[in-house]
Amino acid sequence: MGFEIDRVDHIVINCRDLETTVAWYQRVLGLQREEFAYGDHTHVALKYGRQKFNVRPTGTEHWWSVDNDAPGSLDICLITTSPIDDVIAHLAACEVEIAKGPVPQIGALGPMTSVYFYDPDRNLIEVAVYS
Repeated sequence: MGFEIDRVDHIVINCRDLETTVAWYQRVLGLQREEFAYGDHTHVALKYGRQKFNVRPTGTEHWWSVDNDAPGSLDICLITTSPIDDVIAHLAACEVEIAKGPVPQIGALGPMTSVYFYDPDRNLIEVAVYS
C-alpha cells in the first residue's frame, strides 16, 4: 500500500437547519462551535478534541460535497471515558430519548458498552465506553 491512514480529521453532517443542529450538538454532546472562512463563505464546524464535524445545510450550492446530501443518513460512534450511567443521565437531563441501550458492542479496540439516540435530523448517534 502506498500510504497509511493516521486518523479521521472531520466528518460532514448534512442537516436541514444549521442553527438547530449546532445548538443540539453543543447542548447534548458538549461540542464547541467554530466558524471558519472558506473562499467567500463562512462555514460552521463543531469541534471536539483534535476532530470536528463540519455542519452543512443540505443543498448548499457553494459547498462541494456528495451527490446525495440527505440529512439523517449519518451513523456514527463516539467514544467517551465517562461511565455509561453518566451518559444515560445526561441524555435524560437533555430530554434525549435513548433508541437502544445500554448494550454490549465490539468497537475498533474491542468490547464496549453503547447507547444509541438520534439528532434532530434522525442521524444515528452511538456513544460508547470501552470495557
